[in-house]
Amino acid sequence: MALSARNHLKGEITEVILGTVTALITVKVGDNVVESVITKRSAEEMGLKKGDKVTAVIKATEVMIQKG
Repeated sequence: MALSARNHLKGEITEVILGTVTALITVKVGDNVVESVITKRSAEEMGLKKGDKVTAVIKATEVMIQKG
């Protein structure tokens, strides 16, 4: 599948918190953590669970950079 997003971060799900409508997915990428809020339905349809190997695909119009 071709994507316009350039940032593909491979990692492992460390936590899935299902809410009423949304789900918080926490992914460990190296020494860092990326969190994503997706629909609960998408999380359930994908069968996302702790320990799953996933790729966080980031398409952002605003990315902050910090030096130091």
